[in-house]
Amino acid sequence: MLSQVCCSRFQPFSQRLLPWVQSTVSRCHRVQPPAVTHVRSWSNIPFITVPLSRTHGKSFAHRSELKHAKRIVVKLGSAVVTRGDECGLALGRLASIVEQVSVLQNQGREMILVTSGAVAFGKQRLRHEILLSQSVRQALHSGQNQLKEMAIPVLEARACAAAGQSGLMALYEAMFTQYSICAAQILVTNLDFHDEQKRRNLNGTLHELLRMNIVPIVNTNDAVVPPAEPNSDLQGVISVKDNDSLAARLAVEMKTDLLIVLSDVEGLFDSPPGSDDAKLIDIFYPGDQQSVTFGTKSRVGMGGMEAKVKAALWALQGGTSVVIANGTHPKVSGHVITDIVEGKKVGTFFSEVKPAGPTVEQQGEMARSGGRMLATLEPEQRAEIIHHLADLLTDQRDEILLANKKDLEEAQGRLATPLLKRLSLSTSKLNSLAIGLRQIAASSHDSVGRVLRRTRIAKNLELEQVTVPIGVLLVIFESRPDCLPQVAALAIASGNGLLLKGGKEAAHSNRILHLLTQEALSIHGVKDAVQLVNTREEVEDLCRLDNMIDLIIPRGSSQLVRDIQKAAKGIPVMGHSEGICHMFVDSEASVDKVTRLVRDSKCEYPAACNALETLLIHRDLLRTPLFDQIIDMLRVEQVKIHAGPKFASYLTFSPSEVKSLRTEYGDLELCIEVVDGVQEAIEHIHKYGSSHTDVIVTENEKTAEFFLQHVDSACVFWNASTRFSDGYRFGLGAEVGISTSRIHARGPVGLEGLLTTKWLLRGQDHVVSDFSEHGNLKYLHENLPVPQRNTN
Repeated sequence: MLSQVCCSRFQPFSQRLLPWVQSTVSRCHRVQPPAVTHVRSWSNIPFITVPLSRTHGKSFAHRSELKHAKRIVVKLGSAVVTRGDECGLALGRLASIVEQVSVLQNQGREMILVTSGAVAFGKQRLRHEILLSQSVRQALHSGQNQLKEMAIPVLEARACAAAGQSGLMALYEAMFTQYSICAAQILVTNLDFHDEQKRRNLNGTLHELLRMNIVPIVNTNDAVVPPAEPNSDLQGVISVKDNDSLAARLAVEMKTDLLIVLSDVEGLFDSPPGSDDAKLIDIFYPGDQQSVTFGTKSRVGMGGMEAKVKAALWALQGGTSVVIANGTHPKVSGHVITDIVEGKKVGTFFSEVKPAGPTVEQQGEMARSGGRMLATLEPEQRAEIIHHLADLLTDQRDEILLANKKDLEEAQGRLATPLLKRLSLSTSKLNSLAIGLRQIAASSHDSVGRVLRRTRIAKNLELEQVTVPIGVLLVIFESRPDCLPQVAALAIASGNGLLLKGGKEAAHSNRILHLLTQEALSIHGVKDAVQLVNTREEVEDLCRLDNMIDLIIPRGSSQLVRDIQKAAKGIPVMGHSEGICHMFVDSEASVDKVTRLVRDSKCEYPAACNALETLLIHRDLLRTPLFDQIIDMLRVEQVKIHAGPKFASYLTFSPSEVKSLRTEYGDLELCIEVVDGVQEAIEHIHKYGSSHTDVIVTENEKTAEFFLQHVDSACVFWNASTRFSDGYRFGLGAEVGISTSRIHARGPVGLEGLLTTKWLLRGQDHVVSDFSEHGNLKYLHENLPVPQRNTN
């Protein structure tokens, strides 16, 4: 055993780690490392191509511009590189970071790594050597029973750095080799920046390495560096005291576009992280330092957050954009660097350009406080606001249509015809909107605070369940400016705060409609309750504001809804991803009704989510006059027909066979399929439908009722067009959308769907102990009458 230990001991430590590194990198991606020629396809981070040419001089003003960064410095703090026990490296985390850097390098960017970790790696290495030496000596002199009493001496940091530098670099080389990327080590001290000749040499070395597509890995030479001197910055030049200042100095010297500083906190907070009122600062501007209270530094490393902010502001002044983010969180560390470069809202972004209006976080807080004020108004006051908005839609018709005309002109050639129809406003649309808003106002008088249930718990102890607003709604909508006043009216009637995010194709229309909405809200001093998000916030970033938003309602394409459902973390999403509506034509259907219903369902507005997409025909109707009439009508309306598998089998020359029976066309296209009867129609709908709206056409009441009771969709109709699935047509005044979910609200969601409940308990010095076995009170649980609802 002794000879094996000695043999292992004299094997270089970095070589003993190499097989572990290779297996760690492989496990991170659950695939085997490919051959060198296929490195670009190995990563599970998507390969994107962006224009990377940029003149350095000014930092980026917005996160969305970070994707244009060409030269990037990534600084890895000690807490990111080291394990929790501060002895040794977090190898799995490092493997993930190296992968992200490699992906960006392979996109044509120039990556520079500033890394800590030499001291921690050296400490692990020296501890290993000391333990091994002690174990050998004690095994020879004292026996194995003394091994447990061995003590590790305090290790000097410079010695640890000297022992760890070579192993740390070998580790990086092993990891980058997996991506066919070469890395080079550069060790610097503060003197290298103060000496003009050394600065030129360092600059030339870095430029030459970047020219050869090599990733420079830079670190302070902790084996020889003297202790940092306080207040040693001279003439506006930052002194290299730690790797934060080193990264900032390097970023400015090399004219880099972006500096990413990874630490063990999410970013910069307005007070120490972990304190009750600490809030993550999304964007930090020069001069905001007074609003921040700095805490202690991290468990390892030379500098704390104050040092990072100082370095970041210095780099920003030199023309380099900066993001400080968390590089240790297991859920985000695997894509934090690429997320930042893609412009996602990660960490704290340092910017010199303050937005003209409030940030989206401020808008969320304004909507929250404004919504609470709105909920305290009398029902008549909320109704008055909605009536005033309805009047403004007709009184300001010319201004609204002029703004809409600008949107339509800018959208020509960019949007498909169905989307242009959704974008278009008209006098008749505005009149219909005004009528719908007045319906909402009329139905809103007893919405908030309505008593649903009353119970006498015990004598003088009464419980009520009453309706209350949900809170703050985020409604994201595409191409439909008429959605804005509808949703705003429903939010006002239900006392909810509202954040609106419209598509840029309707920017002019949305702007004037929002101004009119705020004008209406101002009559009772609740202007802030409805906010229009005009910043460059991506939808995915909005979906992360779970501390500000209580419900997300997407209005748009099925792809938009799916993206939001995927992006929303911790926030419920109300809506449907697809509107695959079916109509089953039974063998006992009326000839006169069928063609009218099919035409209206498919052709009246094919882009709508409640338009017909699949027509199910009873097998007995094939080659009958009724079937011929349906086909002739569809041809006249220029509807393209796709044949389902069974329908195609009956035809000699069939239309194009459908690619999928689960398709929402959103245009003048229709799938036709054959079924043997109502039971098979129901099974088909459950298998291929989206639980939106499904219809049966038949004169047999028993068959119709069987269909109505057994189809599990939000809306099920008998002898009526699918297009009736609409809040206005249901008498709800308007809708925020159609929900196919099974919790809270389903189908067209109007005023009722934007309310939740709370419990009110009124007592007189009641305590639970009075109801115990030895208490003097008993539970009554009597149902009490509920006040009648005003239905006028």
